[in-house]
Amino acid sequence: MALVVLLVVGFLVGLTLFLVGYIKPKSAGIFIETNPVSTVIIDGQQVGKTPYDATRKPGEVTVKLVPLITDRPLSPFETKTTLSSGIKTMIKRDFGDSEENSAGEIVSFEKIGGSDASLSVVSIPDAVQISIDGQVRGFAPYKTSSISIGEHQIILQAPGYVQRIISGIRTYAGYKLVATVKLAPGGEVQSATSSAEEKPKEEKKTIMVEILTTPTGFLRVRNEASAAGAELTRVKPGDKFIFIEEDSKSGWFKIEYLPAQAGEKAKQGWVSNQYSKKIESITTSASGT
Repeated sequence: MALVVLLVVGFLVGLTLFLVGYIKPKSAGIFIETNPVSTVIIDGQQVGKTPYDATRKPGEVTVKLVPLITDRPLSPFETKTTLSSGIKTMIKRDFGDSEENSAGEIVSFEKIGGSDASLSVVSIPDAVQISIDGQVRGFAPYKTSSISIGEHQIILQAPGYVQRIISGIRTYAGYKLVATVKLAPGGEVQSATSSAEEKPKEEKKTIMVEILTTPTGFLRVRNEASAAGAELTRVKPGDKFIFIEEDSKSGWFKIEYLPAQAGEKAKQGWVSNQYSKKIESITTSASGT
C-alpha cells in the first residue's frame, strides 16, 4: 500500500513539474555591445558590463549604458525596449561626446502572428537610404512584409553621415523585426578652394512601385498581369518594391517582391495599378572623371 502511495505521489509531482515547465513562457535574450566598454543597468539594477549577453523574463525593460572610459567625456545612453519570448534583442552603441555624435542600433521584435516575417527600419536622421542584402530598397522610414525568414544585412547611408552596416540579423516567422538606427555625423567637408578637384555628382534614379490603400488591407501579387492570375504572395499598403515592367494592355506593374537569396533568383510578380503607383527613388554618387 505504501509503495502505491509513493508511486502516485511521484507521478503527481512529475506531472506538476512538467506542466509548470510547459506553461511557463520561454526566456527572452538580450545582447548589448558598446564602444568603448560600458556599465549595463537594467531596470535600475547594475547587471554587468559590455559585451553583455543574458536571458531575462519577456516584457519591457529600461536599459541604461554608462561608458567606463574617463579620459574624455562621453554621453550615456538610455532606452526602453520590449524583450520577446524565445528571441534575442540586440543593442549596439558607439558613444560620442553628445547624443548627436553617437551612433548605434536597437533590433527588437513585435509578434504579428501568421507564418510570414516583416521588417521595419526607422532612422535618425530621417530619409536615410536603405539597402537590404546588397540591393537599394528605399528610404527610411521603411517597412516591408515581403522578406524571407533567415539572416539579412542592412546598410544605411546618407550624405554627411557615417555609413551604418547591420549584419547577421535574423527574421522569424510570425514576428516583425524593428530596427531603430542612429547615424553619427561624419565625412570631410571640402572647402570652396578645392571645388575644381571635386568629381561631378551623378544622380541615379530607381523606379519603385508603392502599394496604395486597399479595401482588404493587402494586395495580391499574381503570376500574370490579370486578376485571374495565381496568387504568389500578399503585400501591404505603404510597402515599396523595385519596378520591373508595365503591362501594355492592363497597365499592371511587375515588381520584384523578394530579392535574390543565396543560390536562388529574385522573385517577381504582377500587382494591379489600381492599388499601386510608380515613384522615383533618387540617390547621388560621385561619377568617374
